[in-house]
Amino acid sequence: MTATDPALTALAQSWCALSLLHGRIEAHIERALQAGHDLSAREYSLLDVLSRQHDGDGGHLQMKQVADAVVLSQSATTRLVTRLEDRGLLERYLCPTDRRGIYTNVTETGLELLEAARPTNDAALREALDEAAKNPELAPLVRVVETLKAPVPA
Repeated sequence: MTATDPALTALAQSWCALSLLHGRIEAHIERALQAGHDLSAREYSLLDVLSRQHDGDGGHLQMKQVADAVVLSQSATTRLVTRLEDRGLLERYLCPTDRRGIYTNVTETGLELLEAARPTNDAALREALDEAAKNPELAPLVRVVETLKAPVPA
């Protein structure tokens, strides 16, 4: 393939459309969460991911797993965890079976904020998708997003 290959150009255009859709959705959600709950989209995502953990075997996520889930580097995830911990939304504690491991849990205050913010997030997502569906280049992507199912954990 060369830089002028039509297949490569079509692929690049498709990637640009997907990136545009993601950017618009994220920006819309970000504004709604900031205005309504003083949360960023990343903070919301982190609270959501961590709220799905449970005690017991395989119940807690390692920081790398959390970083992958919120699409941040491990260092950026650690800084985000620290900010939310400073706000009283998260807490860290030592793993009871391996003192080298540190778990992060959502506090009751964090869970309450997450539950209050969830309808805002969902409504902003719906609004952003509805707006994007009006754009002929983005409409096919919106349809795909609307039909996707979340992967079932193994």
